[in-house]
Amino acid sequence: MRKIAINTIEEALQALIQGNKAFVAAQKSGSVLKEIKPIFAVDGQQPYAVVVTCSDSRVPAEYIFSAGIGDLFVIRTAGHVIGEFELGSIEYGVKYLGAKVVLVLGHNHCGAVRAAMGSHGHDYVKKILDEIIPVITGEEDVEICEKLNIENSVRRIMASDLIKNEADAGRLHIAAAKYDIESGTVEFF
Repeated sequence: MRKIAINTIEEALQALIQGNKAFVAAQKSGSVLKEIKPIFAVDGQQPYAVVVTCSDSRVPAEYIFSAGIGDLFVIRTAGHVIGEFELGSIEYGVKYLGAKVVLVLGHNHCGAVRAAMGSHGHDYVKKILDEIIPVITGEEDVEICEKLNIENSVRRIMASDLIKNEADAGRLHIAAAKYDIESGTVEFF
């Protein structure tokens, strides 16, 4: 958790620079990363799951699932919307990296869903909302809208022939879940 307020561009850049220095220092002082980092550099990554989740900074998939480096192939977009690039990334994680699970992880207090409920958005943000609005139209309960959006992302993923074939053959499982920001729990459905 951040201990100081970051109010300026320079403070934000310094936080990134200092954060990386702390990461590198931890590796040099005996962190397990010191031993495993060379393995990943040579052998590549072999994530067990592809996690498609929201860009919301309160939804850090690696932390939520206590995953280590190389465990998860994470794809993040606002509202976890799925377009061609995201679908290509999911296919890559499954076909070339060997992931056994594709998880769509939504969350409560989703700003993209709330914005879509109010049809607010301009420029490229509107393109995100245009993906969400059709699946929530007519619904006024935000929690139901969040679940409908998660289900829509699963449908978008299942539109991939590669993903569908792998799932049908029993080599891949597609899962849906919702993260509760307050409690930290993930509800699978």
